[in-house]
Amino acid sequence: MGEEALELSSNNLKFLDEVIKTEIEKPAPKWTTPSKVIYDLHTFTLRDFSNQEPNDEIPVIILPPYAGHTSVIVDFNTNQSLVESLIKNGINRVLVVDWKSATEEMKDYDVDNYLAELHIAICDIGGRVHLIGICQGGWFASIYAARFPACIASIVLAGAPIDTQAGNGQIKKMVKKIPFIFYELLVKSGGGLLKGSYMLNGFKNMHPQEQYIDKYIDLYKHINDEEYVKRTERFSSWYESTINLPGRWYLQVIKELFKENKFVKGEFIALGKKVNPKTITCPLYLIAGEEDDITPQDQVFNAQKYFGTPADLIKKDLAKGGHIGLFMGIHALADNWLRIAKWIKNI
Repeated sequence: MGEEALELSSNNLKFLDEVIKTEIEKPAPKWTTPSKVIYDLHTFTLRDFSNQEPNDEIPVIILPPYAGHTSVIVDFNTNQSLVESLIKNGINRVLVVDWKSATEEMKDYDVDNYLAELHIAICDIGGRVHLIGICQGGWFASIYAARFPACIASIVLAGAPIDTQAGNGQIKKMVKKIPFIFYELLVKSGGGLLKGSYMLNGFKNMHPQEQYIDKYIDLYKHINDEEYVKRTERFSSWYESTINLPGRWYLQVIKELFKENKFVKGEFIALGKKVNPKTITCPLYLIAGEEDDITPQDQVFNAQKYFGTPADLIKKDLAKGGHIGLFMGIHALADNWLRIAKWIKNI
């Protein structure tokens, strides 16, 4: 066998080993920044990344997406960590909600279960926080703020679907096109849970060319580039590792938020009370991605129409790139999130 054939065979084996490692074995994603768990509740653990002992500084709580992936996305890697960026830019008290994968015992949990446990944690750490809602964590942060406005010093909404009927994003089109019974059958097939693997396949099918062809071609081309392979492994450890969602929670969100848009209409009931977004009057920072086709800009920026925050307390920002780049992109973290950290510190 010639040298070229040997090299080709070696590359083929490396490529197959890498695919097996990242997509079959699926190593669990790891946090980058040191932290400690200060609360362990049914729905989440609260991780404290603070670089000093608690003081009178109002803490920042990050609410990552609860959409089938782990919360590690906000602390993905060195120089690609929202947690790290905030700390470097002077935010001393940074906490992250680390969502748990739903178990069979949690299948009937709804949004109220999550709101109640978040409220317990916020009350215990002082009763007033800055909330950063990332993607699906954004509507959750907003509903909490509307229900408990006195607890909120400010809100940052990043790529958050607030006005779910605005724009022409992939999720809006999918939810509008697919009848509700389909989602009910998904939950039924998961034994009362929405399986994270179902969510993963749904996300992949939004960009099939990229997910099923291009990424494998790129990996093969760079199979001898150690740094490229390490980056691929790191991302795959997060992207391919999924968590389950309670079926009742998932169906409530699909129906009441994404199909009926009840929150911005003031019709969503949270912990026994209709919540009106106009009760949110705190400083508000809205950031969207220029090329985000998951949560288009209008879904984020339309919050200024529905919230009660005065215009002079609202900041709008547009980051280069797409959806995930908002939270872990090097340029967004160095530029947009630097401004956000300064904004929080000045409140």
